[in-house]
Amino acid sequence: MRRRDFLSSAAFAAATTFVPVPALAYDPEPAASGHAMPLGLLISPAEGPEETIKRVHDLGFPTCFFSLDAYIDKFTPQLADQFKSLLKKYNVTCTTVEVVGPQPLVWDFMQGPTTIGLVPRATRAARIDALKQASDFAKLLGVHQVQTHCGFIPENPADPLYKETVAAIKDVAQHCANNDQRFLMETGQETPTTMSRAIRDVSLPNLGVGLDTANLILYGKANPVDAVAILGPHVHAIHAKDGLWPTDPDKLGEEVRIGTGLVDFKKVFEALRKAGYTGAITIERETHGPQQIEDVRKERQYLDKVLAQIS
Repeated sequence: MRRRDFLSSAAFAAATTFVPVPALAYDPEPAASGHAMPLGLLISPAEGPEETIKRVHDLGFPTCFFSLDAYIDKFTPQLADQFKSLLKKYNVTCTTVEVVGPQPLVWDFMQGPTTIGLVPRATRAARIDALKQASDFAKLLGVHQVQTHCGFIPENPADPLYKETVAAIKDVAQHCANNDQRFLMETGQETPTTMSRAIRDVSLPNLGVGLDTANLILYGKANPVDAVAILGPHVHAIHAKDGLWPTDPDKLGEEVRIGTGLVDFKKVFEALRKAGYTGAITIERETHGPQQIEDVRKERQYLDKVLAQIS
């Protein structure tokens, strides 16, 4: 994930004491549609919520994924009521909410390690607070999954930042569990093995993975097919996105339209199905305006064909 508009008119220290995690009482997967894994769209409804949610419906998607950074410190019950009414009006299910802020956030290899996620000490407390706000707001919406980038989690488990990050993830996951929610770590800045280790060390049953199929490539961390072999049972949300390996060691790889990059979606979806995944496949396209809408239409057609092959 990087900062962007999603079919919208919008521009766009960790706790160490925890209570037991209650059993999750919900079924986190959306209702079945044309595919076992229904398609969805990542949107940012920061301006024009009705226009944005209506567009999801008009493009033929039964589900959406909310990016809500613009609402940090501005979540209200009235806003939740507005979103719930619009989702019902347009027959769209919101599967997950995400925040990654507050700023600063620099999506590259040079400043990313000190600005992204729960790893950087300078912004950690504010990010924890923002995620708890998003969790409480999601509870008002009736949404049972909260997602974020946890950042460049250290490969070395003896690194003090690793232990601090695990404690921060545990703090947020505990809060989400108390709201009957999963807390999902979005893939990207860390290797799948490091993410798997963090899941083990946090040791809470509601902690899982939001698999971004392109981020693993854009950050040069893994092939998404191989990542599913490591993380598959923990995956509870998917960003369908395509990309190319980074060739400039200072910059991320290039995000491209689905079907024109290196992600083998058929193999990814087959592996996810074997792992038991039946949730939404959420398209994320980082272009803007009319070009984004045209890209999304083509991506939906492409993924429909892939999903039909494995159904």
